[in-house]
Amino acid sequence: MKFESEKLFHHETDLLMVTAGHTLFTEGEPGEVMYVLMSGTVEISVNGKVVETAEKGALLGEMSLVEETAQRSASATALSDCALVTIDAPRFHFLIQNTPNFAVHVMRVIASRLRNTNKLL
Repeated sequence: MKFESEKLFHHETDLLMVTAGHTLFTEGEPGEVMYVLMSGTVEISVNGKVVETAEKGALLGEMSLVEETAQRSASATALSDCALVTIDAPRFHFLIQNTPNFAVHVMRVIASRLRNTNKLL
């Protein structure tokens, strides 16, 4: 059964609106929040190479919250106008503890991205 991130956050009214071409975060900078992409498309790149094009429901920047105090492992740039839910560390920990399906989804996203990156090497 596929977990659909955007359904968990469909009630959100405080969305971060990002215009096309805007860089959401840059590889190497500190990461204090993650995002759920509610609409739009975001390009994820590592060392200047595109590794994924994220669409509605995608998690972005989750590794920085899993590792805590880690630097961003990738850059994320909006390809179109985007709406995102911002999740800080306290909310992330609350979601992990109270929504087991969300926790499993985060692990699957990280595993999938690792496998896809390995294919590129």
